[in-house]
Amino acid sequence: MKLLLVEDEIHLAEALKEILSKNKYIVDSVYDGEAGLDYGLSGIYDLIILDIMLPKVNGLEILKELRANNVSTPILLLTAKGEIQDKVKGLDYGADDYLVKPFSHEELLARLRALSRRKAEVINDNALHFSDFSLNLSTYELEGNSNSVRLTSKEFEILKYFMERPILIVTKDDLITKVWGYDSDAEYNNIEVYISFLRKKLSYVGSKSKISTLRGIGYKLEE
Repeated sequence: MKLLLVEDEIHLAEALKEILSKNKYIVDSVYDGEAGLDYGLSGIYDLIILDIMLPKVNGLEILKELRANNVSTPILLLTAKGEIQDKVKGLDYGADDYLVKPFSHEELLARLRALSRRKAEVINDNALHFSDFSLNLSTYELEGNSNSVRLTSKEFEILKYFMERPILIVTKDDLITKVWGYDSDAEYNNIEVYISFLRKKLSYVGSKSKISTLRGIGYKLEE
């Protein structure tokens, strides 16, 4: 699961990123509101942790702008103790939950799990469906007409990205940013290897769907 952390206290951001990474989240962290808005508008994240007090653009303005641009990613606001108006505004602007500083790591992880479940429930019984196969969002199981197989984390993230935008063209740069992160040194051949793996697994589960290559452009999931 890919997560955006927008927090200007660098030591706190680094500590949170380490904890989140240990708990299997793929984390991009930025330290000011301008960068947070740019990253958030990309729409590639499954969850966003957003501090309210930020330089350049505050968290409430980021939240308002994201929702105005139809970014529906679940957002957890980090608020200062006692700032009731910020909490109220945040929820009115479209935040999904808030957490008051200081907080325990256990509570943060619990709230993220709750937001993840809430998002998954909206997506039809915790699974994504396309044509003749489905992808279980909890178990990473790819299920077809004749078999099922468990995907690796990167295979899962890539196929999920395709299934969330069926028939649309997905570029290699899109996939690198989504699965490996903005600052990754992953190369195009990494993508090609995983696409090959996914094609074999789609065939194994008996699906007639395919990931087509559009030379020089990218890929497309087709029936």
